[in-house]
Amino acid sequence: MKLGNKLIPAGTAIIVPIIAWHQDERFWGADVKEFNPERFAEGITKACKVPGAYLPFSFGPRNCIGQVFATIEAKVVLATILQRYRFCISSQYVHAPTVVVTLKPEFGMPIVFEEVL
Repeated sequence: MKLGNKLIPAGTAIIVPIIAWHQDERFWGADVKEFNPERFAEGITKACKVPGAYLPFSFGPRNCIGQVFATIEAKVVLATILQRYRFCISSQYVHAPTVVVTLKPEFGMPIVFEEVL
């Protein structure tokens, strides 16, 4: 198979470094390393310069088997929390993303919860 000007031999495994895509300035802009949930305000497809570059669960026939469950679980947990609490990131939070297997905050993410009366 020829990919651009490269010849890829039969049986070669091609690995897409999704974590690198999610930190690439060409896709996300100069503020790629900043915590900016507003970039998703108009939906996932408009969040970056290249629609389809955001792949939190991979893609194709080998995508994450837990994708649907994880999404539903996150919505249920968030809806349950929002019924009873308001929350914000603690002033002690230090933005330091790090890669282990996935991207995570190096020093954790302390959150302050306030009960809604």
